[in-house]
This record gives sequence, C-alpha cells and structure tokens, in this order.
Amino acid sequence: MLPTEELIEIRDAAIVIAMEAGNILLRHFETEPPEEDEKTTKTTGYDLVTAADRAAEKAIIAALLDHYPQHHIIGEEGGGHGVPVESADYLWFVDPIDGTTNFAHRIPHYSVSIALTDRDRQPLVGVIYDPSRDEVFAAVRGAGATLNGQPMRVTHRTALDQSVICSGFPYDRRTNPDNNGAEWLAFLPRVRGVRRIGSAALDLAYVAAGRFDGYWERDLKPWDALAGMLLVKEAGGQVTDYAGGDQPQWGAEGRYVASNGRIHAEMLAVLTQARASRT
Repeated sequence: MLPTEELIEIRDAAIVIAMEAGNILLRHFETEPPEEDEKTTKTTGYDLVTAADRAAEKAIIAALLDHYPQHHIIGEEGGGHGVPVESADYLWFVDPIDGTTNFAHRIPHYSVSIALTDRDRQPLVGVIYDPSRDEVFAAVRGAGATLNGQPMRVTHRTALDQSVICSGFPYDRRTNPDNNGAEWLAFLPRVRGVRRIGSAALDLAYVAAGRFDGYWERDLKPWDALAGMLLVKEAGGQVTDYAGGDQPQWGAEGRYVASNGRIHAEMLAVLTQARASRT
C-alpha cells in the first residue's frame, strides 16, 4: 500500500477534482430548466443519466488521467480508462452524480463520489462532495475521516430505538419482490426515524458525520459505496453485509449495513427477521 503521506496528497488532489466536478453540476442545476436537461434511462425508468453526469465524469476522468496515468479508472457512465485493469495496482471508482433522480428533479441533494482502491478493491482514499451545501467528506485509510477538513466521528447511541437510520430502494423494485419493502417495514416500529433521501454516498457520509446512526441497502455498485464505506470505517463505524461479513458483494446480491458499530448487531437482527418473513 502507498504510504499515508502519499495517500493524503492523493486525497487532497481528489478533493480538488471532486469540487471542480461539483461546480459543473451546479451550473447545470442552476441554469437549465428540468425539461431542457437531457435525460435518458439506463436500465429502468428510475435509472436516469443526464448531460450533467456525462460532463462531470468527463472532467473527473481527464483530471485523474493527468495526475495518475498509471492507474485504472472506472466511471459509472463510461468504460475503463488508463492502464488495463489487469495490470493496474490502483483503481479509481467515479460516480459523477450520486442521486441523479434528485438532480434531474431539481432536488438539491446529490453528490460527487470518488474512491481510490488497491487491486483487491480495498478502499484507500474516499471523497464525497455535496455541491449544494459545499461540504467535503474525505477519508484516508488509517488516517481518519474529515468534514470540510475537521475530524468527524460516528454517533455514540447504543440503542436502535433511539436511532435515526436511512436506506434506499433498488431500481428493479417494480418487478423484484426483494425490493427492501419488508426490511423498511421491519425497522419502522423499532427506530426513532427512518429516512430515504436519495443518495447512497451521502447516506454513508452522514453516518460517518454522526447525522445518521445507521444505514442499510442492497444492489449498490462499487462507485456508489466505496468512498462512503471508507468514510464510515475511518470515522469509527462498522460496515458489513446483512450476515455480518466484512466483505459485502457488489451488484444485485450485494447487501450493505453501515452503522456507528453500537447498534450494528440490532440492525443485523432486524434484517434477518425481515428476510425470514419474506420466505
């Protein structure tokens, strides 16, 4: 692994790149009426991509290639860039807009998410930028997590019934009975509040920043979650799959639970009960 000092330098470069991409998003968001912003769907009617996605990703990839030509870059809206993935020691995962549905409907809650991993896809650097609030969440493996340069930590709540947690729903929720509905209903009477705000990256960042106590969701992609997972861990929290394993899978079978660590076992118990109720 790269030395911490070098990872910190990479984090600082990634922050600048994320903020520049965020400025692109703000220009689209603030100057273009919704009906004039190009929108298409990728897999379902829920899975949007806009002209702003493409413009921001193009800028991020160009900057990363300029800084790190020996790395491989994986963007949500495009294929691989840089050296071949088979020969790369380090990989970048880029989500130019996490929360595209919010963005396309002019809801100011979306983010830029950028993560650097080693060849085993273990996150080393994570940056999530919220342009609407000018908030930068950043982490370096082994060096902690920050919000706008200040250290951040997860909450200290120890009981689920005192906690506010968050989640989201998969794009195939119309056709797949495993659509997080049973899990949502199982948590609802057991917590202080459940929130669904439409950006997985910001959900995880908010757990790291002590705004939420926990988070769960399935069917996340690496660019959705890698930066946020590192933030939570470096802020003192815990990230597992629904069974408590510390290596969640990606894609449709991937299930992720992030928390302050203190309510994690309770969250896993509720998720187990919800899955049992569906079978």
